[in-house]
Amino acid sequence: MKVLFIGGTGNISTSVSRLCIEKGIDLYLLNRGKRGVRIKGAKTLVGDVSKPGQLSSVLKGHKWDAVVNWIAFTPEDVERDIELFRGKTGQYVFISSASAYQKPPTFSIITESTPLYNPHWEYSRNKIACEERLNHAYRDEDFPITVVRPSFTYDTVIPLAIGGWNEYTAVDRMKKGKKIIVHGDGTSLWTITHAEDFAKGFAGLLGHQQAIGQPFTITSDEVLTWDQIYRTVAEAAGAEANIVHIATDFLVKFDESFEGSLLGDKSHCAIFDNSKIKSFVPDFKATITLKEGVKKTLAWFDAHPKRKVVLDSTNKMMDRIIETYERMK
Repeated sequence: MKVLFIGGTGNISTSVSRLCIEKGIDLYLLNRGKRGVRIKGAKTLVGDVSKPGQLSSVLKGHKWDAVVNWIAFTPEDVERDIELFRGKTGQYVFISSASAYQKPPTFSIITESTPLYNPHWEYSRNKIACEERLNHAYRDEDFPITVVRPSFTYDTVIPLAIGGWNEYTAVDRMKKGKKIIVHGDGTSLWTITHAEDFAKGFAGLLGHQQAIGQPFTITSDEVLTWDQIYRTVAEAAGAEANIVHIATDFLVKFDESFEGSLLGDKSHCAIFDNSKIKSFVPDFKATITLKEGVKKTLAWFDAHPKRKVVLDSTNKMMDRIIETYERMK
């Protein structure tokens, strides 16, 4: 099977790329060649997908069993891909987001049939618009789409809501005994998935004829509260989580940038029914617990201290919020 990944060396996609190679897939990675991540066994095509006019020579003569775009975020991105790969691939996989599901949710368990609606986050609305355009292409011209909606998936990022992800600030505060912010009362339920587990389900969809025209959620079945998540990360870092609970509405009023990531995503319970992906990929089973997975993530940061980015702006913001909140109390 000949597969093209647009991207393929990111937080989620690196694990998928490696598993595809293990499975014997003839994998090509189209990227600008700037990340410095190398996938042994994969062939690299150097090009910028945002400049399709420059890709004709790079993609000339290729036809694909599947194309996956890991870095499509807007309807313009998928419109470009439809033009690029019309008649040239047996499957086009769009990476959407579980944040596109209805916010706030009206039912406790999220499935692929949960409505797509997010008034709080432009990122999610753009993903919904991408899905709508691709569904039109599927219905109107038989463009062979598959939609995958990951939730909070980590490997080379820190799975925390504030002061984590691409920065090390929250972990650094934990190690120094400083207070850290957990939105709400810390009891809302959330699902966090390691990229290696996600890869097991995702790889099974590539070339899967029955997956054409279908959406899939791929997550772990481990459900934790946000307090448990922060304490698990702190334990892995050899520290304790000195948690201050702050209402999400207060955080959003203090800094409107929290609206998307919190009101549009992490302040709500996120429990997923993975029955569909398990029925299409019977071997899929998420086995990496957060306790195990976050140790791998922190070891990745420890391997190169320059990765431990501590932002002064985040520290100051968290200190201001905590001080203001506690003074008001």
